[in-house]
Amino acid sequence: MHDVHPIRSRRPGLSVGARIMAVVLLVAVGAVGAWLQRDSGGRSAPPRTEFAAGNPPAGLPTALTTGQHLRWSRCTSPPRARTGYDCAVMKAPLDYRKPTGKTIDVSLIRRKATGSSARRIGSLVLNFGGPGVSGVSGLPDHIRQYESLLDRYDLVSFDPRGVGATIPVRCGKTADDMGYEGADACAKHSGAILPYIGTSHTARDMELMRYLLGDKRLHYFGVSYGTALGAVYAHLFPSHVGRLVLEASVDPTKDLTEEQVSQVKAVQAAFDRFAEHCAARMRDCPTGDGPKEAARRMTRLADRLEKKSAPAAAGSSLDADNLAYAVSGFLDRGTDGWSPLAKALTALIDHNDGGPLSEGLDDGGAAEAADAPHDNGRTALTAITCADSSLRPDVERLAEDAARVEAASPVFGAAWSTGVYLCFEWPFDGERATLQVDAGGAAPVLVVGGTGDPTTPYAGARHMARDLGKGVGVLLTAEEEGHGTYPGNRCVVEAVDRYLRTGRTPAPGTVCEGSMS
Repeated sequence: MHDVHPIRSRRPGLSVGARIMAVVLLVAVGAVGAWLQRDSGGRSAPPRTEFAAGNPPAGLPTALTTGQHLRWSRCTSPPRARTGYDCAVMKAPLDYRKPTGKTIDVSLIRRKATGSSARRIGSLVLNFGGPGVSGVSGLPDHIRQYESLLDRYDLVSFDPRGVGATIPVRCGKTADDMGYEGADACAKHSGAILPYIGTSHTARDMELMRYLLGDKRLHYFGVSYGTALGAVYAHLFPSHVGRLVLEASVDPTKDLTEEQVSQVKAVQAAFDRFAEHCAARMRDCPTGDGPKEAARRMTRLADRLEKKSAPAAAGSSLDADNLAYAVSGFLDRGTDGWSPLAKALTALIDHNDGGPLSEGLDDGGAAEAADAPHDNGRTALTAITCADSSLRPDVERLAEDAARVEAASPVFGAAWSTGVYLCFEWPFDGERATLQVDAGGAAPVLVVGGTGDPTTPYAGARHMARDLGKGVGVLLTAEEEGHGTYPGNRCVVEAVDRYLRTGRTPAPGTVCEGSMS
């Protein structure tokens, strides 16, 4: 199957802004990196003590555990990570059922803690969403969101299986093509690895990573899809759970189709709130006098773009499907995205200029593609999703599911409905219909959900906290628009940082006020 949009990538809400800041961060990281080498008196920093864990993963050969050591060295790629970051490669089994068999290389990146060894808690492993998002590229992109934690943690990320430099999935016309040409192309170029790139395999990689980083327990911060990865880890290794933050949580009770329906309803609700605000507060609002008129205008605009796409940035174009995804990208930014969205819609409606609106797409530009030559995010999203999901409906059921998704939203339904075909004719079976996340006996896990999240609806956070198990999942609610609330909401930041620093969770039922209060 060709040219079918995958399900919408569950990425951090501040990803677009992080990309815009990439050049600034490169300079800032260089300056901070130089400053970190010396204390306030200009003296050399004391020698760093490396931690060691005494509980290697069970069932793995010693060559991969006690006999393996991460050899950190200066990163060579991406260019923005060449100053202030270390990179390493971890050997892991391709198939954990055959631990002495073929191995793979897992690419890691680290920003060292700034505090003393005595204050350092360990490593905080980060996953920025997706699936299909590179952690090696993502850590330099998002470092400012987490730098307040550097006094207590090394910040570590990695390319999950199938992504970037870790056994990247290839589904293009050739083995070197990063594009997506359908399931047959995936089987042709990556058939040997497709059964081993699902979330449960990557969670087992994190257990090996925990040990090699020298931590007795895993400390972890997962955003969006990263919450699925963290929850699966907690289910598989509850006794090794340290401090886990699951922010903008996916819903473990929803299968792939149900997720499409709940997500499209959430993004429609977010658009309706934008339209209400636009009508009440903005002069010459491009969406009219409220949500109903906004839906009518968006339908007319989509019909226009269906007939002829609008010119956009860098010689690209904006068509009807991209219209929906671009608008949702602005909604992911929360209320910070509302004014730019109104201006971008005005430019498109009045001047047929799709450039400003195309900034809401998360594809990245030519400069970013050159900066991250291993970026295969769209392909990896499809492959990992289909490795996880066991849903394989027949054509008749798929048509029914697509109609159900389309009916759920007048503005976004048509674009989102194509997501039900994501795993059609996929060459391998998936693991299960829904996530298995029960983690009885684990230390408390902090689940953060925003009530206005258009990508991972708030109900998912409630269900995740509940299904992790009694005494394990702790829900922190933020009354916020947008996809993700950290670090945008001060109350959330204080609660999350306190938990990561001390292990103390917020009181049950804690609600952080925000843009929806």
